[in-house]
Amino acid sequence: MTDTSAPLVTLEGVTKRYAAITALSEVDLTIRAGEAVCLAGENGSGKSTLIKVLVGVERPSAGRILFDGVPQTRLTPTAATRAGMQVIFQDFSLFPNLSVAENIAMTAERATGARLVHRRRARERAREVLDRIGVDLDLDARVERLPVAHKQLVAICRALAADARLIIMDEPTTALTEREVARLLDLIRRLKADGVAVLFVSHKLAEVLEVCEHVVVLRNGEKVADGPAETFDAASLTRAMTGRDVAETPPEPLDPSASDLLKVENLTKDGAFRDVSLTLRAGEVLGVAGLLGSGRTSLAKALFGLATPDSGRVTLDGTDVPLGDPIAAAGAGIGYVPEDRLTEGLFLEQSIARNIAVGRLEAHASGGVLNLRDLWEEAAEWLKRLSVKAPDPQAPVRSLSGGNQQRVVLARWMARQPRVLILNGPSVGVDVGSKAEIHAIISDLAARGLGVIVISDDLPELLGTCHRILVMKAGVITDEVAGGEGITEDDLSHRLAS
Repeated sequence: MTDTSAPLVTLEGVTKRYAAITALSEVDLTIRAGEAVCLAGENGSGKSTLIKVLVGVERPSAGRILFDGVPQTRLTPTAATRAGMQVIFQDFSLFPNLSVAENIAMTAERATGARLVHRRRARERAREVLDRIGVDLDLDARVERLPVAHKQLVAICRALAADARLIIMDEPTTALTEREVARLLDLIRRLKADGVAVLFVSHKLAEVLEVCEHVVVLRNGEKVADGPAETFDAASLTRAMTGRDVAETPPEPLDPSASDLLKVENLTKDGAFRDVSLTLRAGEVLGVAGLLGSGRTSLAKALFGLATPDSGRVTLDGTDVPLGDPIAAAGAGIGYVPEDRLTEGLFLEQSIARNIAVGRLEAHASGGVLNLRDLWEEAAEWLKRLSVKAPDPQAPVRSLSGGNQQRVVLARWMARQPRVLILNGPSVGVDVGSKAEIHAIISDLAARGLGVIVISDDLPELLGTCHRILVMKAGVITDEVAGGEGITEDDLSHRLAS
């Protein structure tokens, strides 16, 4: 039986400096076997640095780390792995061209020192771990063909196959639906009952408080709060993370005289959605709620011309918008912010300024030559208006946090002055402070007469920002409800699941 009273991992006064920058300052942390500890904090708070120090990727500038009470004088990733420390990153770090069994057994097989894969042993090890957590996956399936939730299960099983004693989960629910999140939380409970400790990093406060026994909050590299999870609620945890109260206010009532802006009539794309009709008014925020596979993203892409419907009609201000033509859609005044900003929304190696200007370079050109000074100045103005924390408009956009990257994508479209803006998962992967600021931007856009469509499986987000919410299931709009205070989260969740 696992002794849960003795610390499994202890950090004492851990400090990490990068030249003149202090990323961590005298942080203490204790994790016991069978315990789930939440590591909370906004982007840039020091969470990632602490994880790197804990698993030996970075060496602390001061302080010490103990495993089972034994100081680790020269901790390396190999030593951390042998001690049972495993990290599951947001991208899962799997081998897409290998099978489920090969991915699960990879770390453990390498630890044997064997130069060739022992396929039967790998399958036996994989099946043993899957049985341990009560999950059934096809051992021969290629990982690249699995849905996100199953990829995550493979990553967890890989950690367990390597005899993990502490599993560090970095934003584990970002790409999961509400139902998949519930399954993951149940799995974490089973891992804890089996003596495995979990360090849970998440921006989603409800999940944190549901599954964790202990909460540690970092802000600007310092530990600012530490205590049992039951002593926190969403408001106090937000206050600890941001240093201020972050209030979400329902949207202002829509002007009854607001004109119809966007009309969608009987839009159908075989295998994705069918017979979708909706109306968006000027100044309205319209939500689309749906589980993964409901057709919500396919609909968003069709409205912006990234997918070509088989039939139907889209009009803006009474004028037909050509279907399947994103250039025509953008020219008509429709903008689209994708859910996956890293691969679909940004040019990561290009500067912040170029990412903002890329949609309207012609406005900064004369005789085919770019006026770079004009481009930098406009970018700097948008960074100021949207409170983007950026050291320099010429810095690469990959240097920004998730929330600031999202605001750069918003700035690109706002510079084009669209009539309709479609936001697919506007706050995916951003911290609680940035999330509230993005919601304030949405409200401001609506107040200036834009029509905004918000597609999300974050129900509090929809309820807090939208005037109306459409429920989408299996490619069909099945329900319409009032946003704001007109419906509860439980009610909306029931409509999605029923």
